[in-house]
Amino acid sequence: MILYKTKYLTLVAAKRENKPDWVYARRDNAKNVVVILPVIQKEDGNYVLFLTTKRPPLIEEKISEFSIELPAGLVGDEIQSETTEDAYKKELLEETGLVADKFEVCIRKVSSSGGLTSETSTIVKALISNPALAKTPIDDGGVIVKREAVKIENIKTFLAQKEEQGYTISAQTLAALYYLT
Repeated sequence: MILYKTKYLTLVAAKRENKPDWVYARRDNAKNVVVILPVIQKEDGNYVLFLTTKRPPLIEEKISEFSIELPAGLVGDEIQSETTEDAYKKELLEETGLVADKFEVCIRKVSSSGGLTSETSTIVKALISNPALAKTPIDDGGVIVKREAVKIENIKTFLAQKEEQGYTISAQTLAALYYLT
């Protein structure tokens, strides 16, 4: 049963036998989410490109002003016929300005909070040998405030420092890092 509907989200109550309804959020304007693990291959080693973002829910609830994420986006939010492959190529270029030599789908149907939302993500690794910008990246309405390439062997320290500074680290980012091997 629909409890409340906005342009982008619907609050739904799922009926359960002999138990209270389960209320969750559904994103009606997208079929999926893509999360891209951009691996930039340089002479001195491989780097992952992270985004520093400002997410209104985290700021509003006074949890964190900044979050560490990977490039990501909705599938089918602007063009209904968009495929997951179309979306990860488009989002990488839009949010980083980079073009990948190769994409590898790591896993589909990753749930970041299955008790809260029906939204799932597909995690894709993007292998990039040319770090030159093919296009000026977008800031996504002020959400993306910084891009930072971190050498793979320094990622754990980088994330620990960001957490110490009060940043949140997205669950999808941590899940994607599992596929660096």
